[in-house]
Amino acid sequence: MDASLLARIATPVKSTLRAFRSRNYRLFFTGYFISLIGMWLQQVAMGWLVYRLTGSAVLLGVVSFAGQIPVLIIAPIAGVLSDRWNKRHMVMVTQALAMLQAFALAALVLSGQIQTWHLVCLSVFLGFANGFEMTARQSFVIEMVERREDLGNAIALNSVMFNGARFIGPSLGGLLIASVGEGMCFFINGLSFVASLGALLWMRFTPKPSGRTAQPLLEGFVDGVRYTFGFPPIRAIVLFLAVLSLMAHQCAVVMPVFAKDVLHQGPRALGILMAAIGAGALAGALFLASRKSVAGLGRFIAGGTLLFGATLIAFAFSRTLALCAVLLFLNGVGLMVQLASCNTIVQSIVDDDKRGRVMSFYSLSLMGMAPFGSLLAGWLADRLGPHAPFLWGGCSPSSAPSFFGGCSPNLPTWSRRSTGPAVWSMRKALPWRRWNEDAAV
Repeated sequence: MDASLLARIATPVKSTLRAFRSRNYRLFFTGYFISLIGMWLQQVAMGWLVYRLTGSAVLLGVVSFAGQIPVLIIAPIAGVLSDRWNKRHMVMVTQALAMLQAFALAALVLSGQIQTWHLVCLSVFLGFANGFEMTARQSFVIEMVERREDLGNAIALNSVMFNGARFIGPSLGGLLIASVGEGMCFFINGLSFVASLGALLWMRFTPKPSGRTAQPLLEGFVDGVRYTFGFPPIRAIVLFLAVLSLMAHQCAVVMPVFAKDVLHQGPRALGILMAAIGAGALAGALFLASRKSVAGLGRFIAGGTLLFGATLIAFAFSRTLALCAVLLFLNGVGLMVQLASCNTIVQSIVDDDKRGRVMSFYSLSLMGMAPFGSLLAGWLADRLGPHAPFLWGGCSPSSAPSFFGGCSPNLPTWSRRSTGPAVWSMRKALPWRRWNEDAAV
């Protein structure tokens, strides 16, 4: 092959993967990717197991609620602690707890002792671990990236990692549930945590004295609230995601009902539907990773949200597996463009000493509202039919871009704030007038 052609191919690939220049980030990506495949195996198996044991769409929502509600309690505290403690150690402890939960599930299912209350209790246990893990991991990313300019790329690659696993895990899960049962899915998930724990252990960091005196817990929490909700761009994103998480993001909770009662298919079809969302989200994440600048992400948030809502509405009326898979692929693209753009903006403008607390409220907006969204989706499916949560979820985002614009006023007010070097660099890079306008660099 011609050398110039190889160079033309290699250049965009190198740009898309530029965060891999950091050794610690390469380790993190590899280990977490394996662990996330196991996590998606478990999620698909859990949904199918609950519906097989109970036949209730409401209980699907209840079990999902049990796994997500602890985040509402833990995330604000976790944010303060992650700004005070070693983030790598926090992530390692929570990953070890998640591994124990997976092995406990496997033991109960394989021994034939599993009951619905076991699933609820173990979901609550995992929810508490995830409440600490999500906040610590998201604020840990900047410590793994050696070059500050690679941060946006690392966040986009995190989405690639998550959704690559979201594509592989459900497909594999559908096959494994049909062949060896849910218990082996839980067991494989437990083994997968060895990869993420090993990667975290092999990382190397140079100690950096902070030079700051740790605030008392309550004072640090109040300071984080003031910063998050007093800073217009961050406040807008947090409120925007909270609305969507409550109204639309939890529709997939009732996917087992849709696969079984509407499409009249089994676990393989469920795996295909979940994998289609992951494939679309992976495509969206790769697109964002290939961008060299964070300029113009406000417009992508609005466009991604509209695509997400429109495809949910179309999915509610579709009745063939192939059409459903195509619509969910496009839905995943919209979802990922929306979420990754929001994450990149927040991570790029927040001050380092408040990163953990801000990311805790970011996690809270996604996961804190999620349990109520899960209950709502389960209730709608039980009372109005399996299509109802998707129709409701698709209609809700239609007003979200205008809501987002209304929550984020003109940014000259923001750009005059004196909030540290991270924001100062963004002032020069993002001279936006409004969030829904493209930025000029």
